[in-house]
Order: sequence, then structure tokens, then C-alpha cells
Amino acid sequence: MPKNDRPLGRGLGAMLGDMEIPVHSEHTQVVSGNTNIRIESIEANPYQPRTRFDEESLGELAQSIKTYGLIQPVTVRPIGNGKYQLISGERRFRAAQLAGLTEIPAFVRTVDDALSIQMALVENIQRSDLNAIEIAMSYQMLMDECHFTQEELGEKVGKTNASISNYLRLLKLSTPVQVAVRDNQIAMGHARALVPVEDEATQAKLVQQIIKDQLSVRQTESLVKTVLEGSRNKKSKVKITLSDEVRNAQTALGKKLNTKVNIKKDISGKGIIQIPFTSDEELKHILSVLQ
Repeated sequence: MPKNDRPLGRGLGAMLGDMEIPVHSEHTQVVSGNTNIRIESIEANPYQPRTRFDEESLGELAQSIKTYGLIQPVTVRPIGNGKYQLISGERRFRAAQLAGLTEIPAFVRTVDDALSIQMALVENIQRSDLNAIEIAMSYQMLMDECHFTQEELGEKVGKTNASISNYLRLLKLSTPVQVAVRDNQIAMGHARALVPVEDEATQAKLVQQIIKDQLSVRQTESLVKTVLEGSRNKKSKVKITLSDEVRNAQTALGKKLNTKVNIKKDISGKGIIQIPFTSDEELKHILSVLQ
């Protein structure tokens, strides 16, 4: 099914230009412009949002690197003992490893942990090949690690608060739904339609039906509506046994009003008190007693 992911439309430079560096953060400083670093000295970034790389595409890039070399340097930061950590360019880094390179060109920047996280995540969020779950995880990490509010995050990445909320809601879905989005079996719109379904087993069944029947987002929304209405009707038909206390109160109120009172409760604990009457005079009597 087609993907709904798309780049954010702003360059990394523009993003970082208006980012507020957290308190205690060092300013970014270029230590060395374009220098060669041994691949064995570079570690992957733990905040890389992409968990899966297309092997065929990676192989094609590796072949290109074998032929022409790595044209665009990766960006790294020193972490001590002659080691470096990737800030951006993990796909190029992996392809260079496949190509058998022992060293690669890199921009070396001195940044603290907080700014490194921001740079890595923001750079990757802009990629068109990230799926909705990876974007949602990136947003959540930026909020957790950089202490952004949802509104601040929206300003940083150029998205509305509603858009950020839509992505974050995906992380509340069950694992089978998230995996289906990650593997491009369903689109973000399908996943969003499943958010109101609280039962995880039901979510999993619906995902299977969406994939099997190749349902559109609109069809999925209708299906979810039908399932939710059926669930509510089923709950309303469950017979609840009243406690002795409630039954005694029902009898006492009926005697006081001189009519049969009926108390009904549903499974959630909500309920109604029904007081029937047969004439205007009886209604007036009931009201006077209640008043």
C-alpha cells in the first residue's frame, strides 16, 4: 500500500539554525572540516530512528562507492579514546563497510549528547523513506531526551501540533499494528483508524482483515465503527445483578413513592432509576415527595 510518509520540506541547516541548545549544552564547533577516519573507529548512533535498511538499495550504494568513492562525508563527533560516534550518514557508513572501505571522509563536530541527539533525529526525520512508526519514535525520543513539549517539538520540525499528536498516537497501538505499519503492510491512515479500538486482540484481528481484504482507509474506518458499535451493544446487553444494598434502596424508594421503582446498571457501574406513573395526579404526588 502507498506510504504516507514524506520529507518535512526544511533543510537540516534551517532546522538547526532555530534550535534552542539545552542548558549545559556546548555550541557546535567544527574541529576538522573533511578528514578521513578509519571505519573501525566509528560507532553507530544509538538514536538512529531507522531500524531497517533496504538491502538492495544498500548494495547499490556500496557498488557506487566502490566505483566512485564516498562523495558525501558522514558527520561524527569524538567520544574519547580515538573513537567517534555517527551523528548522520548511517546508510552511507553501512554501504562503505559493504564496499570494503577501511576509512571514510567525515566532518568532525564537537557536540554534547543533547545536541547530538537533536542533530541525528532531525536529520533522519526529514528522510522520505522513514515509515510512520520510525517518525513517531523519533518524535517521542526528541520529547523524552531533549525535554521538548509537544508544541515546542512542532515548532522545531515544522509540523502542526495535530500532526505530532497523530504520529504519537501510533505508539499506543499494539505491536502487530506497529509492525504492519513498519513493514508497509498498512498505511498510517489505517493505523490511525484503529486507535479507538482499545482491545489489542481486536486490533490484531482487524489488521489481518485490512491486509487480507486490501481495505482502503475509508473502509477501515467503517469497519472500526461497526466493531465499536457492536461492542457497545454487547456491553449494554450484559445483565448486572444488583447488590443487596441497591435492591433494598429500590424497594424503600418504591414504598415511599407508592409505585414500582426500577434501578438498572450496566457493566461500567453507570445506571438509571425508572419511576413509572399512570396519571398526572400520580406524577404530582411523586414530584412532591421527591421535593
